[in-house]
Amino acid sequence: MPQSSAALRRTLGPGDAVVIGLGSMIGAGIFAALGPAARAAGPGLLLGLAIAAVVAYCNAMSSARLAALYPASGGTYVYGRERLGAFWGYLAGWSFVVGKTASCAAMALTVGAYVWPAQAHAVGVAAVVALTAVNYSGLQKSAWLTRVIVAVVLGVLASVVVGCLGSDASDAGRLGIGLSSGPGGVLEAAGLLFFAFAGYARIATLGEEVRDPGRTIPRAIPLALGITLAVYAAVSVAVLSVLGPGGLGRAEAPLVDAVRAAGLSGLVPVVRVGAAVAALGSLLALILGVSRTTLAMARDRHLPGALAAVHPRFQVPHRAELAVGAVVAVLAATVDVRGAIGFSSFGVLAYYAVANASAWTVSSALVSRVVPVLGLVGCLTLAVALPVVSVVVGAGVLAAGAAVYGVRRWATSRSR
Repeated sequence: MPQSSAALRRTLGPGDAVVIGLGSMIGAGIFAALGPAARAAGPGLLLGLAIAAVVAYCNAMSSARLAALYPASGGTYVYGRERLGAFWGYLAGWSFVVGKTASCAAMALTVGAYVWPAQAHAVGVAAVVALTAVNYSGLQKSAWLTRVIVAVVLGVLASVVVGCLGSDASDAGRLGIGLSSGPGGVLEAAGLLFFAFAGYARIATLGEEVRDPGRTIPRAIPLALGITLAVYAAVSVAVLSVLGPGGLGRAEAPLVDAVRAAGLSGLVPVVRVGAAVAALGSLLALILGVSRTTLAMARDRHLPGALAAVHPRFQVPHRAELAVGAVVAVLAATVDVRGAIGFSSFGVLAYYAVANASAWTVSSALVSRVVPVLGLVGCLTLAVALPVVSVVVGAGVLAAGAAVYGVRRWATSRSR
């Protein structure tokens, strides 16, 4: 019997899955999140990074387990619906859309902070407009471009690490781990640094395209996370050794300030270009992903049905892309990087809280529930530890989404 045309080919091996995971994680987040995290945690920055990595690992493993059961597009939007009920699937999708929309704004502002700091907001808005136009025409970032971006970013980060640690300005005494900002500061930093790991669970969504997914995905996720953590830890140590927690916390473009303080002015343009390439690549993929999730939710009538329209020529969800681009442009013009990162982290942590709760229902065995429980507790703890404004606004947006869902269900029941 011929294979269904809707089936995806299992062409990805373990190495491919790891590269995709690295491409999803090693990007502009490390260029943007270190400053706000250092401002929150002070000398507890490295401890915050470790906590963020542990929570990310639990979330990714829960997602991998669910992806094996439900190898369909939609991620936790599907898992929550199937395991917990329609409302929780909807809430996960809503959290993803609002959280990743804020991520888009953070990436746009990162472009501005590194390319033209004095006009960061204007550059950010211009980047959003340009990339929305690119996505509208149907040009998507391909796998080879992902590899190029990862290679460029890794090269830039390696030059920062080697340059800073090898400079006379480097001082190991600035690396002492302390809790001068208190446990709350460390947890807030972990929540902000969680932003830099966003995208790790993309490996788990490849269940239909990976050879032997039950074996490959559980191996690829910790390997990709481990490599990313090693890279981020090396960059954090190098930058801290030059700037110290205080200097890093005050930096608008942390890696540029670090190489300049290390006396490596020649590296400044390289770092600026690397940050811009990473942020633009992340922004392109994020706008693409958010618009597709918006399309899916519009088709299910969880968002206005008009957003489900597909352009007859370019075959893209053009109304969804324009709507997402407009919202991101407004955010890029009005918010700061720390606020965008905090709000994004809140939404994404809520999304993965639903994923962990869904994974908890898969098996009643105590051992099988350890990771989902740790992930769920970690997500909720980091979410409430974020800056107060991020928590209040994030909770308000989630409540508004829940209210819309309730009104829609009530209207539907009345019309029957």
